[in-house]
Amino acid sequence: MATSFPWVTSADLPVLHCTLESMLLKGITSVEGKATCNRCRAEVPIAYDLDAKFREVRDYVAANIHIMDDRAPEHWMCPRLPDCGSCGKKACMWPQIPNEKREINWLFLFLAQMLGCCTLEGLKFFCKNTKNHYTGAKTRVLYYAYIEMCRQLDPQGPFNI
Repeated sequence: MATSFPWVTSADLPVLHCTLESMLLKGITSVEGKATCNRCRAEVPIAYDLDAKFREVRDYVAANIHIMDDRAPEHWMCPRLPDCGSCGKKACMWPQIPNEKREINWLFLFLAQMLGCCTLEGLKFFCKNTKNHYTGAKTRVLYYAYIEMCRQLDPQGPFNI
């Protein structure tokens, strides 16, 4: 059974999310996930401000969508990981991504700009179940995943590809 997140519209299709406006009206203002340090194995929750982080990603996509050529930029492919507060190691907090694709916290990974930490198979699952192109190189499938998340959160945005 899929993990139910309050921002998912259907437990049967956990890749479909409420709009940003809908989430804010429901009082959802932050999105939390977990990460594990690659060095000391510390597990910590990480929370992101929903509105601020979405606008950061949205503004980047809106400004660059026409030059991306249907390919994810390098910083999405190899995301900058958070630092570990326990051992002090830099860029070592890997997001916890369940093996069961229906349990992945897609919104958390999107806001953190860490969808690139997913396997190609995980990204294909997301794109296939959102009726997007899901074959080809990871850079292309990852690009479509980001665009789809932008579309879901802001259906009126400039994300038609």
